[in-house]
Amino acid sequence: MDWNRVEGNWKQFKGSAKEKWGKLTDDDLQLIEGRREQLEGRLQERYGKAKDQVRQDVDDWLKSLH
Repeated sequence: MDWNRVEGNWKQFKGSAKEKWGKLTDDDLQLIEGRREQLEGRLQERYGKAKDQVRQDVDDWLKSLH
């Protein structure tokens, strides 16, 4: 799946993102609006991970989506 589908259908993918990353708040998910850079930035803030690790986590999540 490519990121454009996630961005275009963010409302459908928000629940999956929240399941994967429970520290994201509803407000975070609202502000992200499907933008990958915003998601990665919020994950760095909430989990204290390096940018490269967050990018890999998001890639893995993207691959798991059907």
